[in-house]
Amino acid sequence: MMMKHKALSLLGMAMRAGKLVTGDETVLKNVKQGKARLVILAGDASDNTKKKYRDKCSTYNVKLVEMFDRVSLGEAIGKSERVLIAVTDAGFSASIMRSLTQPTEVEYID
Repeated sequence: MMMKHKALSLLGMAMRAGKLVTGDETVLKNVKQGKARLVILAGDASDNTKKKYRDKCSTYNVKLVEMFDRVSLGEAIGKSERVLIAVTDAGFSASIMRSLTQPTEVEYID
C-alpha cells in the first residue's frame, strides 16, 4: 500500500479546520485579498490555469506549488476532483511546505 504523502494529510486537516478554500473563483479572491498563504495547483491542471495562477501568485506574492493530481487533491479533502486549493492559515501553509521539502521515508522503498 502506498503511504499517503504527509502534505495530503495536512490538507485534510486544514480542510476540517476550515483553513482551506477550493475552486477557481474562491481561490482567486483569496489570493487578491491577501488571505491565501499557499496555493496548490494540481499537476494535471490546464496550461491556462497554470499560467493564470503563476502570474497571479507572483503578482500578489503568494507561494504556489504544483503537486499531485486533481484526484489526489480532491480525495485529500474529501471532495471530488480539485485542481486548485488555497491554504489560508500560515501554520498549515508552513507545515505543508516543510512536508514537501523534507524527504519522506517512502522514497527509499523500492
